Amino acid sequence: MEYSKEFKAALSAFSGAEKDKLIFRLLKKDKLLSKKLYFELIDPETTDDKRDAMEEQVREKILLAAKYIGNAKYFLTIIRKISAEITEHVKITTDKFGEISLNLLLINAILEYNTDLSRQRFDNVYKLYLYIINKIFKSLILIRKLDEDYWMEIDEYLRDTQKKITENHYLQKLCINNGLDFNWFECDRIPENIDQIMKDIKSQGFLR
Repeated sequence: MEYSKEFKAALSAFSGAEKDKLIFRLLKKDKLLSKKLYFELIDPETTDDKRDAMEEQVREKILLAAKYIGNAKYFLTIIRKISAEITEHVKITTDKFGEISLNLLLINAILEYNTDLSRQRFDNVYKLYLYIINKIFKSLILIRKLDEDYWMEIDEYLRDTQKKITENHYLQKLCINNGLDFNWFECDRIPENIDQIMKDIKSQGFLR
């Protein structure tokens, strides 16, 4: 939404007390904005501190969630909630590196349980596997936009992801069927037009 000059002028005409009152009313309705302002203004923790804490949370929550792998629908619901927490972290801190590293960590933590996943009927884990593949594609798109100075660290996550996928026969096959090229699991080999490649694959009915 764009604001007219008249609207901006009217807001500027508010007294200090009126502006304070308005800000606090808005913050009560927008928890995310409240957390973001707190982080930017007075939070003693840095983005790195927040990312480290999120890494611990992801590992711990996947560890707890693992006992529900047999209930694939519920397990995926938990994964989506963890993913939402990562998204909130990124919105609060604008952590571009963490947006990639935390999502790849989430994928790798899930695939630590390849043995348990492989015992499930393919129909039961199909949606989870597609979810993982979509997340990998989105991470690859974000990597192309990330400063190359971070690529070496990201490569470590990608190598771990590729290794775990190759240990899961059905997931590996599904990756291939949905156009995910294993050559892309190295930052400098990700195509510049990876976002368009993903759109084209989706337009053909895959990744769904």
